[in-house]
Amino acid sequence: MGRIVASSFRPAWWLPGPHLQTVWPSLARRRPELPLTRRRIELADGDFIDLALGAGRGPRVLVIHGLEGDLQSHYAGTLLKVLAQAGYCPVFMHLRGCSGEPNRLARSYHSGASEDLHEVLTHLARDPAGPPLAAIGFSLGANLLLKYLGERGGHPPGDPRAPLLGAGIAVSAPFVLRDAMLRLDQGASRVYRTYLVDRLKLAFRSKFATLPCPLSIDIAAIHGFNEFDDQVTAPLCGFTGVFDYYSRASCRGYLPAISTPTLIIHARDDPFMFPATVPFEHELGPGITLDLSAHGGHVGFVAGSRPWRPEYWLEERIIGFLRDLQQST
Repeated sequence: MGRIVASSFRPAWWLPGPHLQTVWPSLARRRPELPLTRRRIELADGDFIDLALGAGRGPRVLVIHGLEGDLQSHYAGTLLKVLAQAGYCPVFMHLRGCSGEPNRLARSYHSGASEDLHEVLTHLARDPAGPPLAAIGFSLGANLLLKYLGERGGHPPGDPRAPLLGAGIAVSAPFVLRDAMLRLDQGASRVYRTYLVDRLKLAFRSKFATLPCPLSIDIAAIHGFNEFDDQVTAPLCGFTGVFDYYSRASCRGYLPAISTPTLIIHARDDPFMFPATVPFEHELGPGITLDLSAHGGHVGFVAGSRPWRPEYWLEERIIGFLRDLQQST
């Protein structure tokens, strides 16, 4: 069985509450200019996934973004820079259609597309450097990573069924997708829902402006995740409906099987989820440590006593975990 530990995170006094913790980094944090090179992974179904490779000669660390994320997400380029400075070689994985070019197939990425992650890791494992030391997933990417680790849990290294990773780090994972959908329909969290659904609708229109659309829907009439996932995600990605998608893609049911060293970072006040969505300790596989804080919002975790010098605790925690991992192997 895994364990739940009390987080050392203490929120900045000038960013009280979950919403300021969630929104402030997106609005205020500068995106660094990074020397990145592109690598395209051709998938078995004829589609592709683009990677962005950072500078560095140390162990490779894969970074997976969240819903409608990319290199401009507030946690993305900044983390890649911190990883490189700490002696790691960061590799950023764009999910299907998120690299600035629509993907070729009608289907797109989704919360449970662990087969895409496995194909990328298979390609990386064939490189002279071998499999990545770890993967770091944010939000949807965290759900995807945990599902992958659970599906392949219990198999020793070298077994073809084992994860092609040394470790996993999952930040603000939506453990139960139906809970996340319901939570984002409540109170101030509806702001996030509107923003994200509008982004999804824009991506849908852009993609099917040049590609025949197999769906007969009025995309403008969709206003929530339940509608979008039922009318778009589910039929395009092989699910029978929204609840089939949510039940099969949610990572919480896969957690007991995770034996790979895995750090889950989560805040009870995450405005994308209910406090009750957090798994119990007995649900955690033997590889999992759940670092649980009372505050922090969704991919926030901003600390520091001075507003002009914020401290990004999340990055410090990630680097600390990677250092401990290397020392123990």
